[in-house]
Amino acid sequence: MTYSEHTLSWYAASTRPQLSFPALKGEISTDVCIIGGGYTGLSAAVHLRKLGFEVALLEANRVGWGASGRNGGHVGTGQRSDQDTLEGLVGDSAAQDLWRIGLEAVDLVCDLVNEFNIECELGVGNLHLASKPSHAGELREEVAHLSEHYGYQQSRYLSAEEVAERTSAQGCYGGTIDTGARHLHPLKYALGLAGAAESLGAQIFEQSRVVTYRDGETMRVMTNEGIVRCRYVVLACNGYLEKLEPRIAGNIMPINNFMIATAPLAPALCDQINRDRTSISDSLFVINYWKMSADNRLLFGGGENYTSRFPRDIKNFVRPYMLKIYPELADTEIEYGWGGTLGITMNRMPDFGRLGKRTFYAQGFSGHGVPTATKAGQLLAAAINGDTSDFDVMAAVPTQRFPGGTLLRWPGLVAGMLFYSLQDKLGR
Repeated sequence: MTYSEHTLSWYAASTRPQLSFPALKGEISTDVCIIGGGYTGLSAAVHLRKLGFEVALLEANRVGWGASGRNGGHVGTGQRSDQDTLEGLVGDSAAQDLWRIGLEAVDLVCDLVNEFNIECELGVGNLHLASKPSHAGELREEVAHLSEHYGYQQSRYLSAEEVAERTSAQGCYGGTIDTGARHLHPLKYALGLAGAAESLGAQIFEQSRVVTYRDGETMRVMTNEGIVRCRYVVLACNGYLEKLEPRIAGNIMPINNFMIATAPLAPALCDQINRDRTSISDSLFVINYWKMSADNRLLFGGGENYTSRFPRDIKNFVRPYMLKIYPELADTEIEYGWGGTLGITMNRMPDFGRLGKRTFYAQGFSGHGVPTATKAGQLLAAAINGDTSDFDVMAAVPTQRFPGGTLLRWPGLVAGMLFYSLQDKLGR
């Protein structure tokens, strides 16, 4: 496979200058070799260096090239699964720990932004919209549950009328406003983490696709032009793991999600669409998500597919999702359209674990990756340093392999996704 530059997204176009790092050539030795230059790998590099480990990070393309540089930029609280579901899955005590870790993940993003002066347009709040009448009641119950059982007071239920004061979005039956959530420019954040890791002494290599690695007292990680000898390996590949590690590849399914960016909008129209400049999402199974950019564009994510190819015309693939919510944008120019690949799990909870004594991994963030993958990097570093407490909390969440592993997971996933997509369309 060939090396690729960043996709032509608004994120890439609005990030100048971009950091660049050399390719690995020859042989080096280090304590930890991290495979993957997204949030997980970059955060792991930062935290491992803080703990005194020598670190080499290998990225096949550019740092932040994958989902870390293309996503919606939402920094949501909690976990990808709701707490009621987690209580049934792991019990009340573990669910409390998972909620705490989820809040710590948001705090960690903010702390890293502040510590390393990362200019990434960090904003406050997420407005979550009920797309069906039944969802409004569920959101009201969730707010009450979080308040009563978790002491969380930063989420408030909004009536349909209160939602309409904040956004002109159509098809809303209520919602919640979570002032504990954040949002940001994902590529600027990723590159900020890379700069932080480099400033702490981590070695970062781009254009260095790993072809294989070998276990042993001294591990060997091999690219086409170099070798890293190390004590530990961190697999931080997520949706781009491919065939590198078959033992965990079947735990996740790569899917493609798509975004567009409009031309800059008039300030009055921005106020109409998103009065408080929060991030916004809806409650459909195939979720829509959006926010305003610093230069008054609507950045809108909608639609996904489950093949190895993106739509030929991403702008017109996503545009109908946007217009269903904001019909007033019918004559607005779409200037950018792009896609990215993320890794999802069967239960939408991330997959943490160890392979033997020296290989650690975290993957399958299922659309909740900005905070969770950042926190994963910190927990991976702590685990390598001997503190596995919260890493083990995450790893203890059951991970169900996709039926048929990597060979047969795709047809089953497509059938399931199409079923829920139909439910979205039917309003059920």
